[in-house]
Amino acid sequence: MSQLPFAATTPISVARVGLKTRDAETLASYYREIVGLNELSRSNGTISLGVGTRPLLVLEADPSARPDDPHSAGLFHTAFLLPSRADLGRWVKRAIEKRIPIDGASDHLVSEALYLTDPEGNGIEIYADRAKDTWMRDGGGVAIATNKLDIPSLLADVPADDAGWQGAPENSVVGHVHLRVGDPVVAEEWWHSQFGFDTMAKYGADAVFLASGGYHHHIGANSWRSRGAGPRDEGRTGLAWVEMRSSLAEKPSELQDSWGTVIRTVPGMLA
Repeated sequence: MSQLPFAATTPISVARVGLKTRDAETLASYYREIVGLNELSRSNGTISLGVGTRPLLVLEADPSARPDDPHSAGLFHTAFLLPSRADLGRWVKRAIEKRIPIDGASDHLVSEALYLTDPEGNGIEIYADRAKDTWMRDGGGVAIATNKLDIPSLLADVPADDAGWQGAPENSVVGHVHLRVGDPVVAEEWWHSQFGFDTMAKYGADAVFLASGGYHHHIGANSWRSRGAGPRDEGRTGLAWVEMRSSLAEKPSELQDSWGTVIRTVPGMLA
């Protein structure tokens, strides 16, 4: 069995993401078929999906909700971290065979990633990290770039006699969540003060990447389409909440960031 990714072993990490959806059944089918999650439970219009017995994504049905506004504060993408590069290669091979539409593919130096959009407009990243000891340092943070992904190299990491993609493997996690915000500077200050996160990298004045324990980022925050956005509209689909797991917390808690995004915290470490 693979080991837990480094992202999940830091003092604070991402536990689960909740999405408000007009059609939970369609979204659940998408995350099962495309991302490879398993349905773990359902009750009163809520569907929980994950790997093994570990929930990673919760879909909350609200048929009356209006569609998400991509120019508002909310979710840019949920990033599902696979345990190894070969796992990502397996996913890419299946995506090619099944002609799964993707929005992009990037080499970020610290990681390699594919990007998709679910049927209700929620962004998704499927990625694998490079070994931490290969990350290039940039001041107190890490060097992150957006380069062309070497697809043939990824596919070459999959053994010739491999069984292929069998769904998201054990020890897949939500490695990070990337948020749309009205002002990355305000977001950066909020995550510093409320969670003690370190700033690991910036893309100019429009994006900041923050983390616990030296990871490249557990939270991204950008204003590429949402500069100046005000408080969130709770009547829309999209991000319902982000849940962080913290070895520093003594009891569950809930906060709202500067745009009303709900950030929950549960105590403990991932096992």
